[in-house]
This record gives sequence, C-alpha cells and structure tokens, in this order.
Amino acid sequence: MAEKLNPNAFLDAAQTYPILDVRSPSEYVRAHIPGAISLPIFDDTERAAVGTCYKQQGKDQAIELGLEFVGPKLANWVKQVKKLAVEGTVLVHCWRGGMRSSSMAWLFETAGLRVKLLVGGYKAYRNYVLEILEQPIPIRVLGGKTGSGKTEILLEMKNRGFQVVDLEGLAHHRGSAFGHLGLAPQPTSEHFENTLVHELIGMDFSKEIWMEDESRHIGKVFMGAPFYEQLRKAPILFLDIEAEHRLPHLVEVYANYPKEMLAQALEKIKKRMGGQHFQEAVIALENNDFSLVADLTLHYYDKAYLHGLEQRKEASIRKLVLKTLDTKSQTDAVIQELSINFIEK
Repeated sequence: MAEKLNPNAFLDAAQTYPILDVRSPSEYVRAHIPGAISLPIFDDTERAAVGTCYKQQGKDQAIELGLEFVGPKLANWVKQVKKLAVEGTVLVHCWRGGMRSSSMAWLFETAGLRVKLLVGGYKAYRNYVLEILEQPIPIRVLGGKTGSGKTEILLEMKNRGFQVVDLEGLAHHRGSAFGHLGLAPQPTSEHFENTLVHELIGMDFSKEIWMEDESRHIGKVFMGAPFYEQLRKAPILFLDIEAEHRLPHLVEVYANYPKEMLAQALEKIKKRMGGQHFQEAVIALENNDFSLVADLTLHYYDKAYLHGLEQRKEASIRKLVLKTLDTKSQTDAVIQELSINFIEK
C-alpha cells in the first residue's frame, strides 16, 4: 500500500525520488512543484469529457469513460515510470490526493514499484507554500537605480557564500518595460511562488537572505502581500551610482535587441515618460543613438525608483556610493560596507 506523506515529508523525499504529477497538462503548465515530471492520466480534452460525464450521468459512467481513455496507456506508463524510478520508488500526486493519484499508485505498485503519495495533493502543497511565505524571513535588500548591476552583484555574492534569491531570475524578467527581452516566457504568479519557496526551504533562516529591491509586479508576475510586505520592510543597502556610470551597462544589455522590440517597450511607458521625452527617444532609436534612448528612459525610471525608496523607513536605508559597474569591485565594496556597518533589523 502506498505510503502517504504530508507536504514537508513529500518534499524531503523529492530530494531522492522523482515526483510524478498526474494532473492534466494545463494544470501542470499553470503551476507545479519544481522538478515534478508531468505524467497526466488524462489530457485536457479527456479530463473535460470525464468531468462532463460525471455531472450529467454520474460517477459510475464517468469512471467507465475514464477507463476507456487510460486503458491503452497503461503498459507505456509502467515502462516509462520504471525508467524514472530511483531505488524502485516514485512520488505521485494529483490535485487533491483523490482518484487520479490513488489509481496511478495502484498501477505502479501492481507493477512492482514503491509509491509515496502526497496527502491532499497539489492543493495541500500550495497551502504549504503560502504558509512558508507568511513566516518571518530574514530578508536583506540590495537596492539601486536601474542599470546599477544589482542582479550581477547578488549572483557574485552567492558565489562568495551569501544566501541569495534572484527574484528576477525566478520571474524571467528584469523588472522594467524592457525586462522581458531575451528571456524565457514568464511563469504564472503561482508558479513563481512555488519556485521562490523551493529556494527558501533550502536556506538557513538564522542567517540573512539577500534579494533585490522590486516593485510588487515583476513584469506579469505579481507577488502576494505577506511576502511583498516583508520585502518592503526589510533593511536595504542602496547603491548610489550616477547615471554616467550606468548608461554604458544599459546600452550593452539592450542595444543588440531588434529596434522593433525596443520601440514596443518604449510604447509601454509612453505616458509616464511624457510626450516630448518619448518622441525624443523614438527618434534617437531610429538614429541608433542608444545612449540617448537609455538616458531618456532613465529619467523616468530613476524618478520612479526614488519615489519607491521614499516609501521605506529612513532608518532601514543605508547608502553606498559607487563609481564603477565592475561586478567584482562592486561586490568587494558591498561586502566591506557590510563588515563595517552591519545592517540591523
């Protein structure tokens, strides 16, 4: 008989054994447990048909229809899962820990495999994720205006042994109207939370966890209130870097993208830039004057960032003036600042 695990034990077991998500493909695509393998009992069309049959004709007829769908797939599933199993064991879950996962568990156990089930299914896992994000997290924030190289510094800090969560990396977005360029499609806000918690549960909460200063939206990803409030209230080390040092970095990052894509990004902030600045930026883009485009957009982004910074408590802000965008030099300066002026909560 399959062993039943709560979300915490299930995730611990996932460090050794593979997770099989037997929900429909669309459920999996929307959000899933990081690392889980999609092995749907029904495709989306089949799932809809079984659901309709259940409502119109009852449970017995729905089960019969479901068996018609899955019958031809059984042998292939067993072959596939035997290859995936570690030490003859797999983890299985569906949406609520009901018939889909229990049926698959029966099949795999019949084939000689050991199965561990997630009690309450993905729904229970999501409740676990939300509980983690409501717990006190020892967040420290690295801030700075657009083009300050914050992400690069955080990744270098991670290489040097600091606990770091790259929020923009998890969101597949750099946070500005241009932030999606060159990156993979964004996850849903739900899956962003799943991957965020996946990072956090492997960390030591007795030590600082560094993150970048963000607005509540990172592109299309929207952060839930409990976590975002902690991010906003956390102590921040603000990198004060003049625009002249940041402009070359922005040009290097964005100038190689097609001008059509850059123009579309500019259009998104047209109203906030103001008509005159927007038109100047469009003309500069047409003339391949990427430095001017970056300069004009910085006026808007710098103003917006400083407005956000003003919403924080002044006592929680420590400024560090830098005149370089060399990542290693910046990181050296950040670490030195932290050693001299430890940021207290």
